[in-house]
Amino acid sequence: MSPNKAEPRPTPQTQPFWDGCAQGELRLQYCPSCAAYYFPPRAMCPRCWSTEVEWRRVSGRGVLHTYLINHRPAPGFEEDAPYAIAVVQLEEGPRMMSNIVGIENTPENLVLDMPLEVTFEPRGSVMLPLFRPAKGARQ
Repeated sequence: MSPNKAEPRPTPQTQPFWDGCAQGELRLQYCPSCAAYYFPPRAMCPRCWSTEVEWRRVSGRGVLHTYLINHRPAPGFEEDAPYAIAVVQLEEGPRMMSNIVGIENTPENLVLDMPLEVTFEPRGSVMLPLFRPAKGARQ
């Protein structure tokens, strides 16, 4: 990791998410009132406004919803160029912005609806969730 790469800073509200990442688990908030997962973390359900929410481990599987290939990276990301800034549609419903790893980031390789799975990379004191093509997925 480049020493210039930004390191996410957990807050009390996001700490359970980062704790899950440290254990190799993707965790999302779940609202029992309306039976919905959501992301990013917040104090109340964005669908029904219930404050009775909980954290649950999710599958870590999803599909590539959309992406942008960045050829002019920010400081600290020079060695990663080009890289994909992707929106992943998680199996449980929410969408999450992340990066695609384990495959050359070209339009030919980044096929929309491609099955993905989460993987984790150290970034300072936290583990960052990234996505790679799912095992057995056609590439």
